[in-house]
Amino acid sequence: MANAGLQLLGFILASLGWIGSIVSTALPQWKIYSYAGDNIVTAQAIYEGLWMSCVSQSTGQIQCKVFDSLLNLNSTLQATRALMVIGILLGLIAIFVSTVGMKCMKCLEDDEVQKMWMAVIGGGIFLVSGLATLVATAWYGNRIVQEFYDPMTPVNARYEFGQALFTGWAAASLCLLGGALLSCSCPRKTTSYPTPRPYPKPTPSSGKDYV
Repeated sequence: MANAGLQLLGFILASLGWIGSIVSTALPQWKIYSYAGDNIVTAQAIYEGLWMSCVSQSTGQIQCKVFDSLLNLNSTLQATRALMVIGILLGLIAIFVSTVGMKCMKCLEDDEVQKMWMAVIGGGIFLVSGLATLVATAWYGNRIVQEFYDPMTPVNARYEFGQALFTGWAAASLCLLGGALLSCSCPRKTTSYPTPRPYPKPTPSSGKDYV
């Protein structure tokens, strides 16, 4: 039998990772302008996300522009969007499935094995969700690194990692860790032994010896 406390810990960690994936997807700070080179402009901060690009002035005013055309975006941004949305949807499904398999819930109390398998399936879906988030953030981060060190990229057009990217990495780690803990709920196989046959009882002797 799996430890109920360990199962609950995995569910909480995975749920926090799922929330972190939503926050990371919504934040516009996936990459921020790099103040490298001679022309340093500190009066404004430029950053981009999956859905918009923003400019923050030193006065506190923020102007954002949503990406209008989907087909006009580069392939990396499109793939990152798709993977993050898939990860969020899978995480939502994993929450419902894992909730049914939690020991603290009243669902499927009559079938303990099936209840544990529901928790295992939910943990597996959490693992896939975390993997999708990890691939998306790693892919996007690799693109930032390639453009930063590309000699053809102008100095005033280079970007660095933003806060949303680090949030996505942390969210992916929590989903993977929580999914792994939930997967430990796999029921163990019990060895079944054949039912022992009762030995025939000896008949009581009559007390007479026969020759």
